[in-house]
Amino acid sequence: MSSFPIEFLQAMPKTDLHLHLDGSLRLQTLIELAREAKVELPAWDEAGLKEKVFKPSYRNLNEYLAGFAWTTAVMQTAPALEQVAYELAMDNAAENVRYIEVRFAPQLHMNSHLNFQQVLEAVDLGLKRARDEINARGVYSVSSSESSKDSESSKENNPDLLPPPFDYGIIVTAMRYFTSQFSEYFATLTKAHEHATEVEILHYASLELARATVHLRNTSDVRVVGFDLAGSEAGYPAADHLAAFQHVHEHFLNKTVHAGEAYGPESIFQAITKLHADRIGHGFHLFDKERITDPAIVDPARYVRNLLDYIANNRITIEVCLTSNLQTSPHIDKLSDHSIRKMIDNRLSVTLCTDNRLVSHTTVTNEFRLLTENFEVSPKELKNIVIYGFKRSFFEGDYNEKRDYVRTVINYYDKVAKKYGIDSTKE
Repeated sequence: MSSFPIEFLQAMPKTDLHLHLDGSLRLQTLIELAREAKVELPAWDEAGLKEKVFKPSYRNLNEYLAGFAWTTAVMQTAPALEQVAYELAMDNAAENVRYIEVRFAPQLHMNSHLNFQQVLEAVDLGLKRARDEINARGVYSVSSSESSKDSESSKENNPDLLPPPFDYGIIVTAMRYFTSQFSEYFATLTKAHEHATEVEILHYASLELARATVHLRNTSDVRVVGFDLAGSEAGYPAADHLAAFQHVHEHFLNKTVHAGEAYGPESIFQAITKLHADRIGHGFHLFDKERITDPAIVDPARYVRNLLDYIANNRITIEVCLTSNLQTSPHIDKLSDHSIRKMIDNRLSVTLCTDNRLVSHTTVTNEFRLLTENFEVSPKELKNIVIYGFKRSFFEGDYNEKRDYVRTVINYYDKVAKKYGIDSTKE
């Protein structure tokens, strides 16, 4: 397999574009917040929680998602949301992740004393505080052995040694499915529409969230950069949320959709054609023509080829989460069975993400380690994956600012690669 030093994978600039806030807490913070909020946990130490809830492996997606009942329960106040967001940014910066897009469902945290705007403002405040602290530190040194004096001198003589500033965006997530038990907000909504169908209530929730998101983006400094749809695909099609995504689409908000994680190519097709998805979360089952169920599709292989060409031509980026996919798909015997190599071979725009740092016990560096240890990846392919993360981000600045930012990333990446003797142009 590929051979890249772990020190290089740690040092190279990275992104995480698929990062769930409520799945990425520090375990000790979860325990502390639970004590403050009087939330009863299954265990009160890190070892116990890893054994009972946040396991090394899971039997299925439902078991994987079980831990979110406790993480969301302790994130019901502004200080708690701010703390979790702040620590998440700091944890990413510690492994030289320079840009993150943090996603979460605000409706899981809204209650009688915390409305939509207050939820978003708390998360934004935590991320902003971390960003300012990280960038005030200065350079992430290409050579950890350099003295402070030498590092300062090299910065003056070669500005390309300056890393890209740390930055972030927030993605607001709508839920494909929920019940009144999910949160106080969902309980109130369900009670207020007791004669509505389940589909109608799902529609109301996502459309209201879309309207609130657009309004906040247009009237505040909260760094909302995108809109997402998450939750069980089976039985809860993306089309149920068409009105919400049409609303954000008409207001120039970027869109990413969880699709192809537990369902097949049709789910990805619907996310793109119905919800105008700019990126796809997971996309794991993109190539699985045997998962196509629509009898009107008489040539599944051709359907998949056409879908692949469309995704490639339109540079619709796939947010790949290797560890998470392995944990939620028991039918995968080994990581080398993952479809990411097919994605790369088909020249798709692919970026590596953690999904949930706590639930999956992973980091961005670890995801790249898994990639290079289980697949043959050339230096050029590795660089492409890294740079796609920055290029296909929902960066808040204008187009020219984003281009300048990406150029800074490329220059820095090349410097780090050179230090470790890696020719990033090698096929």
